[in-house]
Amino acid sequence: MKHIRNFCIIAHIDHGKSTLADRLLDQTQTVTKREAQAQLLDSMDLERERGITIKSHAIQMEYVYKGEQYILNLIDTPGHVDFSYEVSRSIAACEGALLIVDAAQSIQAQTISNLYLALENDLEIIPVLNKIDLPSANPEEVTDDIVDLLGCDASEVIPASAKTGIGIEEILEAIVERIPSPKGNPDASLRALIFDSVYNPFRGVETYFRVIDGSIKKGQQIKFMATGSLHNADEVGTLKLQQVVKKEIKTGDVGYLITGIKDAREVKVGDTITDAKDESPKAIGGFEDVKPMVFAGIYPVDTEDFEELRSSMEKLQLNDASLIFQPESSAALGFGFRCGFLGMLHLEIIQERLEREFNMTVITTVPNVSYHAYTNKEPDEIILVNNPSDLPDPSKMNRVEEPYIKASIITKSDFVGSVMSLCIEKRGEITNQSYLTPERVELSFDMPLAEIVFDFYDRLKTVSKGYASFDYSPIGMRTSKLVKVDVLLNGNTVDALSALLHKDNAYDIGKKMCEKLKELIPRQQFDIPIQAAIGAKIIARETVKALRKDVTAKCYGGDISRKRKLLEKQKKGKKRMRQVGNVEIPQEAFMAVLKLND
Repeated sequence: MKHIRNFCIIAHIDHGKSTLADRLLDQTQTVTKREAQAQLLDSMDLERERGITIKSHAIQMEYVYKGEQYILNLIDTPGHVDFSYEVSRSIAACEGALLIVDAAQSIQAQTISNLYLALENDLEIIPVLNKIDLPSANPEEVTDDIVDLLGCDASEVIPASAKTGIGIEEILEAIVERIPSPKGNPDASLRALIFDSVYNPFRGVETYFRVIDGSIKKGQQIKFMATGSLHNADEVGTLKLQQVVKKEIKTGDVGYLITGIKDAREVKVGDTITDAKDESPKAIGGFEDVKPMVFAGIYPVDTEDFEELRSSMEKLQLNDASLIFQPESSAALGFGFRCGFLGMLHLEIIQERLEREFNMTVITTVPNVSYHAYTNKEPDEIILVNNPSDLPDPSKMNRVEEPYIKASIITKSDFVGSVMSLCIEKRGEITNQSYLTPERVELSFDMPLAEIVFDFYDRLKTVSKGYASFDYSPIGMRTSKLVKVDVLLNGNTVDALSALLHKDNAYDIGKKMCEKLKELIPRQQFDIPIQAAIGAKIIARETVKALRKDVTAKCYGGDISRKRKLLEKQKKGKKRMRQVGNVEIPQEAFMAVLKLND
């Protein structure tokens, strides 16, 4: 055990985590030259295209230091705020963390929040100053920032460049010297923490775990504590670039397990694996429960694909435990699922993965957040509103509370004004402003979560020319003046386009929604009124004009009444058509509401 080191890499997005992981794999000769490629651990096509890490990946390296061989288990983590749950899982399985800071960009919001996560779990932090070879790098200044943040000594910060390979040997030495070896009892009965799992169509569910006590052997009967199900360990092994089969995985090590489970629901990330013979096993406290921030409906384009969509979502949930879903139905779209996501990027990635990995084309409704409604009848009874159509009648309602967040934005001092005005426009209240350095400012706001769901992140990047970093944490519910805005097409409410909005913004957004839909809905043989309404009150209207045939073409000259008669006849036909006609809503219309400010 004293030769095992488990560590993860934490950093803000784009600070060079995956490149540094590549260099560590090269240095320890874990991968051959033939297998090597840039961002080796980012195995998903989506990760390579976007240049971001979405999943945390585990890999084992062997390193000889002072004549002794060490096993290093590395878990690479994502840097985007929407995938912070992945980070908390990786941290739970490690004793140490490499904190990477870009020498050109300095400390960002996500660096700080990931660091606090690691410190809460008592991880040993090794600060690494990356990208020191860049012409725009500021190594001395950024080292001072790291020293202020961690309270460490400047000599502990390792200068490195993942691109050119500077400082990689020093990082490996620091991992062996500074990170403690795993603690655990090799003679106790088996306890292992599941930190990830993937679905393999040929072999069933592959579970990734870290052994805390005891050991797990091939053929041993094991038990999953959360579900209570018993299984045989058909295959255990360690995670190199390919899986390496072993007879036994001992205390402190990281490995994979195949039990032939075909049902995705039987394996839960964060669960404890124990020996089936153990009478009173103790569960391992791992990472925090996931709290979805954004809710949206996902529906199959063809209603017959509903069951197929369900099994795709279950397999995806295995690989991404932060996805939460439950069935729901909509009058406009048929059967589908109400899904909870950690943010807008997460929603986008899930939608793309459904299309790529499972060939499921889906329609996504307008994202919203979860509200609490209180009725006059029982003022203490909370009605959970995940969908605008669940909101009770306004006449029976006492109040509505919406979730608030504490937003922390770090930006350059030049952009403070524009960032502030954006946050105030989004109903934010500034609570704190502190200068980290003369150039960089941290702004804290209390804001409604609903306001950051739509386009906040993109607009923040625009007003700060890409220099602002953003992180948030929930701070509870507050009473708010919310109204439900319905969209009516041809007099019929389209429930998939309803939205809960603040009273002050309802009129503007209702008007914009009508204008946007007018552009997107194709013309029919009859006039289509598009209306936005609050209750029975219409607040905005646009009309998609009918396609008309020129029925008066044959009336040249003569009396006007002949023309009028023909037009009246046409009008009656159009009226009858409008009563029976239904309006096809194109898929872009559901997503257009998100891009109202474009």
